[in-house]
Amino acid sequence: MTWKKRKPVKPVDSWLYKSGKKKISEKEKVVSVVGLRIFYGSQTGTAKGFARELADDVQNLGFQSEVIDMKDYDPEDRISDECTSKRICVFLVATYTDGKPPESADWFCKWLEEASTDFRYGNTYLKGMRYAVFGLGNSVYAGHYNTVGKSVDKWLWMLGAARVTSRGEGDCDVAASRHGSLQADFQAWRTRLVGRLQALAQGRRRPCSGKCKKGSCKSTNRPEEAAEDGSSPPEGHSSEELFESSSDSDSSGEGETRGSVIDMEDLGDVINHIKKAKVSSSTPAGVSQLATGILYLLGYKLIGSHSGVKLCRWTKSMLRGRGGCYKHTFYGIESHRCMETTPSLACANKCVFCWRHHTNPVGTEWRWKMDPAEKILKESVENHQNMIRQFRGVPGVWPARLEEGLAVKHCALSLVGEPIMYPEINAFLRLLHQRQISSFLVTNAQFPDEIRNLLPVTQLYVSVDASTRDSLKKIDRPLFKDFWERFLDSLQALGEKKQRTVYRLTLVKAWNVDEMMAYAELIALGQPEFIEVKGVTYCGESSASSLTMANVPWHEEVIHFVQQLARLLPDYGIACEHEHSNCLLLAHHKFKVEGEWWTWIDYRRFQELVQQYEESGGTRTFSSLDYMAKTPSWAVFGAQERGFNPSDKRFQKKKTTKDLSGC
Repeated sequence: MTWKKRKPVKPVDSWLYKSGKKKISEKEKVVSVVGLRIFYGSQTGTAKGFARELADDVQNLGFQSEVIDMKDYDPEDRISDECTSKRICVFLVATYTDGKPPESADWFCKWLEEASTDFRYGNTYLKGMRYAVFGLGNSVYAGHYNTVGKSVDKWLWMLGAARVTSRGEGDCDVAASRHGSLQADFQAWRTRLVGRLQALAQGRRRPCSGKCKKGSCKSTNRPEEAAEDGSSPPEGHSSEELFESSSDSDSSGEGETRGSVIDMEDLGDVINHIKKAKVSSSTPAGVSQLATGILYLLGYKLIGSHSGVKLCRWTKSMLRGRGGCYKHTFYGIESHRCMETTPSLACANKCVFCWRHHTNPVGTEWRWKMDPAEKILKESVENHQNMIRQFRGVPGVWPARLEEGLAVKHCALSLVGEPIMYPEINAFLRLLHQRQISSFLVTNAQFPDEIRNLLPVTQLYVSVDASTRDSLKKIDRPLFKDFWERFLDSLQALGEKKQRTVYRLTLVKAWNVDEMMAYAELIALGQPEFIEVKGVTYCGESSASSLTMANVPWHEEVIHFVQQLARLLPDYGIACEHEHSNCLLLAHHKFKVEGEWWTWIDYRRFQELVQQYEESGGTRTFSSLDYMAKTPSWAVFGAQERGFNPSDKRFQKKKTTKDLSGC
């Protein structure tokens, strides 16, 4: 199975100048190249030595060069600058133990891998960047031979960068080395790269590689720069190379099929490949092999038969002092100490805006082998802590927050699926609270009896994605035939709870934003204490959804909707805002004390109250007002910070071709 081809590049005359503009000369079409920016990731110093050799070579030819240790370069802050640079980026990276990158390149590779599968970046994020990769490895370790170099090559290509020459592979095994030694392999590749550098600088056209179908290759009719703009597979333009990344070796083998480079927007195109791929984690009984492969490749840590955990991007953000999620702003959670997990990957809905592209199983009842709650929590925490530990040494991470992050304080049961389907959900909640971990549980309002039987949680959410039967069927696509009756009964069950309850409204422009009165009626039915209103996040193209960016409301449109809704709800007011997440919070006026909002949570007090509840056998009840805390001024709606904690440092991404807003 191969990846989808990108659209072919238009002829230079049409993509440089539209009709009505003066046609430019051949010389003006060429984008100048002034030199190389050489990155190295080395464990023993070999890649570093190669980087200096290459730098000396190009300097002797009159080109500029800069050598950079990957550990000193933060891609999150700086890599987008390479899209407008006149230098080609060269990556010399070794494959270390078990196919992992050297310690100095670990963060760079981790960021690149995650960005390549994050729909917020997409396949044009690094458009304009030109690059070349040389990997250092040892074919004695056949299962891991040059996997880091191969992966870096793919990740860059998936983000839209353009290769200027095929990937080089150096082999420490002299007997298997293509040119007789690692040094000779590098020398051969270096010679080819320098030749390409000179050709690019002179604007020479690239000859056909001979691999194209007869009459189909247009590389001889385009300037060098157009032929390598990344819009189509390099090295002969074969779509095969989208999965078998371009290399100067024809024996790349199974190491190429590393799904961590799969674009979330193209999941449908890799199904056949995943069916054949070797996934390192075992297949849970409640999840198909296909779903297991996709979830694993998207960064999920699957647990037992039906559970999973994944590191939230806001956890990473707060570890680096770059702000927390909307729950930090609205309720005071510490995002770097929050574990996002689920004891049930299965769901009873197939929502059009599902972040997971419907890679998880669906069902209306529990039909899988059940793992004990102790096992799920233990392995969730262990996997979460292991993912946190990977941030040691990452540029910008606050050491104090890293240590705090290892001690889980909050659990968001909202990762994927329907956690309330898990038959032992109450046992799982008890274990969380015994560990002094707060519980934020989200349900899709299809299991009213389970809601009624639920033990007290720190905060209980119900997703209210639409306000009429027709729109709910259109947006959530529920599996139950009596979905609307279940939905209404779930809202009534929520209203019977004494602890904090939340409606979560997701606005989908042109689908559900005109149902104001119907929303007000549903709010009266369930009487939630809080109402979160969030603009839908576009998760990329998917065969499972017809959503486009046109369905994503602007933040000002969300504000306007909330203001209109608030006029219909005399018992509620607009309390908080998190601009980055395109989200606002309506709160019941009982949380406004002497003119100030108290939407935050006293987590220590909650743990005391829930312990008393358990010790009394459920007779000593408590309410949400017993563990509320004052909302800081920066989190209140109308504050100039717009929901960003001023104790952190705001990080603004430079403008790219794709909007990276959303949560």
